[in-house]
Amino acid sequence: MEKRSPIIAVMGHVDHGKTTLLDCIRKTSVVMREAGGITQSIGAYEIVYTPAGADKNVARKITFLDTPGHEAFAVMRSESVKVADVVILVVAADDGVKPQTLNTLEYLKREKTPFIVAINKIDKQNANVEKTKTDLANAGVYLEGFGGSVSWHQISAKTGDGVPELLDITLLTSDILGLSCDSQADAEGIVLTSKVDGKQGNIVGVVVKNGTLKEGTAISTNTAAGKIRRIIDSTGHQVKELIPSAPALILGFGAPPLVGEEFKTGKSSDSAVRSCLVKTETAAGNERDKKMPLIIKANEAGSLEALKNVITKLCEKFPLCVISKGIGDIYENEAKLALQTGGIILGFNVKIDKAALNVIRAHGITAISSDIIYELEKSIEEFFSGNIKHDFRKIKILATFGGPGGKEYIIGGKVIKGPVRNQEPFELWRNIKPIGKGKIINLQSGRKDVSEAGESMEVGLLVSSDMPMREDDELMFEDK
Repeated sequence: MEKRSPIIAVMGHVDHGKTTLLDCIRKTSVVMREAGGITQSIGAYEIVYTPAGADKNVARKITFLDTPGHEAFAVMRSESVKVADVVILVVAADDGVKPQTLNTLEYLKREKTPFIVAINKIDKQNANVEKTKTDLANAGVYLEGFGGSVSWHQISAKTGDGVPELLDITLLTSDILGLSCDSQADAEGIVLTSKVDGKQGNIVGVVVKNGTLKEGTAISTNTAAGKIRRIIDSTGHQVKELIPSAPALILGFGAPPLVGEEFKTGKSSDSAVRSCLVKTETAAGNERDKKMPLIIKANEAGSLEALKNVITKLCEKFPLCVISKGIGDIYENEAKLALQTGGIILGFNVKIDKAALNVIRAHGITAISSDIIYELEKSIEEFFSGNIKHDFRKIKILATFGGPGGKEYIIGGKVIKGPVRNQEPFELWRNIKPIGKGKIINLQSGRKDVSEAGESMEVGLLVSSDMPMREDDELMFEDK
């Protein structure tokens, strides 16, 4: 067995300086300063660092994982805790312990992952390190010198003050763990990112935990498999092989694997190699009729999980149902599915294909897209809040019958909120959005003509409508 370089996850609440710290650390390595955006594609990068007091020839490699702080990325944070040997928990001295801090601490406790606390933003005038220590103690984290044994250091990621000392503590912690590997074994590791590129196919970011990753070998996870065609290291260079703890991009998977999945290479993965296609999941018809159908797309697997988390939260407020999900840009097929089902399209960090855009514009399909998760969440919530009319008077259609023809229909329904009056105009709603307009021609209850019907009454109606009607549609009436 050989000594292995540490894999470090930097985690913390949004805006606590996690990304600034990662950028500061990246600048300590000349190679990484020249690597550009490749590290964002992988979700990790590797630096070469010389500890304080060590000979310049004794440089150490450290791999850093980048995990988004927004709550929608909870799955990615959970997986990072599993992958990392040590976690640096960033807490802002001007803000203290926040929801994602507590969220991360739960993961650390569950996985029993060693961690170090970096109290950041000490350069700010309102920084209060002592209060931050107290907040941490209240959360069950007792720092060294403050009644506990958790290593910590105060830093300013903005100025770089304290960052070298933090790296020294990180290396010391990893040395105590005695990390080792077998470089002669078939490679094993974890999927960090997964996305579909129109030209290159499936591009997968990984970190190697054991063995040597080699070009040309079979590779598989529980959900995807293939043969490695190219390996691109964290500096953006194509390489033939990769040693343990190193991050890289892999081309060759037949389908995009899930973020957090373990991969294996060599003979152990041969039986798993199979034809893999990008799949979409379709909800049952009954559920689709009762809820707003959603078609969701994201640029990579981690982003798709984040979007699903946003929708799960919104499902507590609105009747929504994901009927299709996938990785990659929005294409004509998604637009046609939205047209067929009356659904809407949600995209995170993706583009809309020209053919899809033509269908969307021609048929007035709703498509909401953004590159920033919290802006997308806000836009989605505003859309549904504006379209669900809780205060409207309405009739729910229980049955439709043969009618005079043309644009006139005979329907049976129930008044959900009344009163509803004869000869009133209405909007026709399906899947919590308006699809047409009409007017009551005749209103009956108990087979007798009535001028109005109150709440909970069952009614028969002859109506005119510019759109065909079906069971579970709703007639919405504005309050006068």
